[in-house]
Amino acid sequence: MNNTPMRRCVNCKSMMLGRSDKKFCDDGCRSSYNNKRRASELASVRRINAVLFQNRRILKNNNPYGKAKVKKGKLLLEGFDFNYHTHLYITNKGHEYFFCYDYGYLQINQDEVLVVHRLE
Repeated sequence: MNNTPMRRCVNCKSMMLGRSDKKFCDDGCRSSYNNKRRASELASVRRINAVLFQNRRILKNNNPYGKAKVKKGKLLLEGFDFNYHTHLYITNKGHEYFFCYDYGYLQINQDEVLVVHRLE
């Protein structure tokens, strides 16, 4: 005689048999449950990554030779967001380069930046 109590799957609520610590009826339900749980916290990360990748693409498109002076207005028109960057590099002379992955820029003056590509 089987005295195992019936439990419900955490995701789909179907009845299931098996080990007493079993929470999901199959791998699909386990994956679905965990994907839903992580979706909200990952949404903001995905949005930020999308902005960073767009910034990188814009810098790359405006820098065909490894170094180029570009008007800030041109970058803004193409959708560049100056609020997002992956890291900051400060030279020995105190110049601040803002990077979006391997492409970065240095503020030359109010209207112009120097776009650079850093190979690592």
